[in-house]
Amino acid sequence: MKSWKKEAAMGKFVAVHPVGTDMDLEAATPVGRAVKANCNADAYWVRSWYLPEEGKFYCEWDAKDADAIRGVMAAAAAQGASLPLEGIYAIAAAPMGEDFRS
Repeated sequence: MKSWKKEAAMGKFVAVHPVGTDMDLEAATPVGRAVKANCNADAYWVRSWYLPEEGKFYCEWDAKDADAIRGVMAAAAAQGASLPLEGIYAIAAAPMGEDFRS
C-alpha cells in the first residue's frame, strides 16, 4: 500500500463557515477578495466548496497553524468582509483516488 504524502512546511486545514442555503457568487465575492488580499506567507487560502444543502462553505488553507488563518479572517473582517466561523480543523490526510490505483 502506498503511503500518503505529508506536507513538509505548511499544514493543511479546512475552515467551515455556516452561511445559509441562499449564498450566491455576488454575496461571496467581496469576502473572497478581502480574504485573498490578506493572505500571507503564514496562511494562504487555496480553494472553497459551497454545499447549499448544508448551508456551509468549506475552505481549504495552507497555513502554519489555525491562528494564522484566524488572523487573515480577522483582517478581512476589519475591512467589512466577514463570514461566520464554525471551526478550523487540521487535515490529517488527503488521499487522492490515484493513491489507490493498483
